[in-house]
Amino acid sequence: MVQQPPITAPAPLICFQGNCAGRNALGMTGALALAQHLARHLDIPLQTLGAPGQALPGSWQEVLETIRPDFVSMGRYLEKILSAGKRPVLTMSRCAGGLATLPVVARYHPQACIVWFDAHGDLNTPETTGSGYLGGMVIAGAAGLWDSGLGSDLTLDQVILAGAHQLDPGEQALIDEGRVCHLSPSELSVETLQRAINGRPVYIHLDCDVLRAGVVPSDYQIDDGLAPNALSELMTALSRENVIGMEVAELESHWPEQSEPADLTVLVDALSPVVKRLLTEDAPCAP
Repeated sequence: MVQQPPITAPAPLICFQGNCAGRNALGMTGALALAQHLARHLDIPLQTLGAPGQALPGSWQEVLETIRPDFVSMGRYLEKILSAGKRPVLTMSRCAGGLATLPVVARYHPQACIVWFDAHGDLNTPETTGSGYLGGMVIAGAAGLWDSGLGSDLTLDQVILAGAHQLDPGEQALIDEGRVCHLSPSELSVETLQRAINGRPVYIHLDCDVLRAGVVPSDYQIDDGLAPNALSELMTALSRENVIGMEVAELESHWPEQSEPADLTVLVDALSPVVKRLLTEDAPCAP
């Protein structure tokens, strides 16, 4: 744990272009497309970090070792931003990047909660995962349920799973034991989210597959997700909380077999209240 710095000023919008364990390269182009849309929409500067790579086959161990240098660099960069008292907004290709970011956030803001918007729980470990997909083990790794080698400063009671509804047995067990706060799509509202936050500082993670199928392209298209207007209402409410940062992942730049880039207007409009608050206001967020 480090001394929590005072929040003094916005940070630049950051697009991490390195590989985050993607099974295709569309997440990297999606992260850049979203960052460029937000930069234009809000007239804010954009900074890229890392270089695009290729899809990574192999086991989660092989993938993690391949991307570890990029993840270490991303964690160090985020540490620099947070130690300066700034509030980052980060786009990245896949949620596995949270293995690098969440421990740093928890170290600098140990009282913060992580509002984790995702259709999945991402609470698996190497022992419980059925798919072996690194992205499905992010929160568990950041909270020390397995050793990623990238830090384990997060605690499960800091996590609010928002919109998760495709849960594996091991993940459901952690929820049933009361170790993780879970708001399913039917339970998730402005009111229930505010109660779960309970006045704590907030770091937001958004996996775009939390949205219902057909809204924006993502590796997983899942029925019964959040409607765009629901996400917009939640983001507007979150913009009034003490938000210390945000990251967005799991957006692909194109729909399958379409040559034209996807229209991201709905997503950009939904995210804009939080991004604007974080990146265009000099005053600290509300206590």
